[in-house]
Amino acid sequence: MAFLGGARLLDWASSPRHLQFNRFVLTGYRPVSSGSGCLRSLFYLHNELGNIYTHGIPLLGFLFVLPLTIPWARLSESWLGVVHYLACIFPQLGSVLYHLFMNHEGGPAVYHTLLTLDMCGVCMVNTLGALPIIYCTLACSPLLRSIALLAYTGLSSYGIFCAVTARSSVRRLRAFAWQALFRFFFFYLRWVGLGTGNPASLHSYLIMDGLAFLGGVINISRVPERWKPGCFDYWFNSHQIMHVLVVVSILYLHWGVVADLHWIANYACPKE
Repeated sequence: MAFLGGARLLDWASSPRHLQFNRFVLTGYRPVSSGSGCLRSLFYLHNELGNIYTHGIPLLGFLFVLPLTIPWARLSESWLGVVHYLACIFPQLGSVLYHLFMNHEGGPAVYHTLLTLDMCGVCMVNTLGALPIIYCTLACSPLLRSIALLAYTGLSSYGIFCAVTARSSVRRLRAFAWQALFRFFFFYLRWVGLGTGNPASLHSYLIMDGLAFLGGVINISRVPERWKPGCFDYWFNSHQIMHVLVVVSILYLHWGVVADLHWIANYACPKE
């Protein structure tokens, strides 16, 4: 055990069993705590502190800055701005709550509730984040657009179920595969000129999905802590790297969607 700041930290073997999900992180585990004890852990070093702040700080920035960059006054469909804003906020919020309160004295029941909340946040960025992309890609085909939006929403609902019931990180990542394939179909439509939207947005969307995929692979591979167990207990472990990549991925989503929203405000579909 080690004493840092305000709590006696535990090693992997002494930590609660439901927190023993990364055997390459050997030290720095918080003991079981009350809600106020979990909140106090914001102010001393432990192995979840980096996970909390790598999403907590971006969450504060997204909450207050993102609404200022969305062209609300120019949108004829204001829900596009709303779902995009929520898509950027939900994954950060779910992640912060999960990492902050995962050692709550409620035990596995509270932990699994928080994990479900975290997964729902990830699902929301995949679901809500794609709706403006689909809308702008089929801007001039209202019937097909409505069908595609409903189909993607239904597919995403199934993806959410698979993600929250998955028993491993690999299966959680796999739960988002069909959503990714659906999005890439619309990226393809833009690439070959069959879809509409700001030409610059496609580049942002491809980087977005590439970074998100890379983050997921790094997380399930447990690199770099797998190579040197115990050396990355507090900083620069796979989950923190994933968090940073996810934040950058969401920024690319935002840049692409904002460009699309400006584009659709000025675009007139050709008359048949």
